[in-house]
Amino acid sequence: MKTNTHEKRVGKAYLRELGISFAVYAILLVATILYGRPMQEGVLRTVVLLSPMLGFCLMLWAIARHLNRVDEYARRFLLESFALAAALTAGLTFSYGFLETAGYPRLSMFAVWMVLGATTALVCTVRALRQR
Repeated sequence: MKTNTHEKRVGKAYLRELGISFAVYAILLVATILYGRPMQEGVLRTVVLLSPMLGFCLMLWAIARHLNRVDEYARRFLLESFALAAALTAGLTFSYGFLETAGYPRLSMFAVWMVLGATTALVCTVRALRQR
């Protein structure tokens, strides 16, 4: 599949916006770990501990902007892939919930985000390979 100038420009803009938002997330996460955890309990500590969510929200904004920039085919492909990945993630995390009742170790809710990212990458890759 040959990419045109618009697709390249849109792809570069997306990667730039996502990269900046991820950098904001990473910087705030490190600052939160170093300075937020040792703070005394209270509203300020809660705000500081939630501050990495700013980077997360910027990532969502970058993804939404990307979906608005791409053509209808790419948008449909991505949204279908996200939906399949979300369903797969729901099944995996729900299954693991049953395994926890059988004595498996409890996992942090952060694991769900990692599973969703991995399943999204997997679904997009498999669908792209099938369309060749």
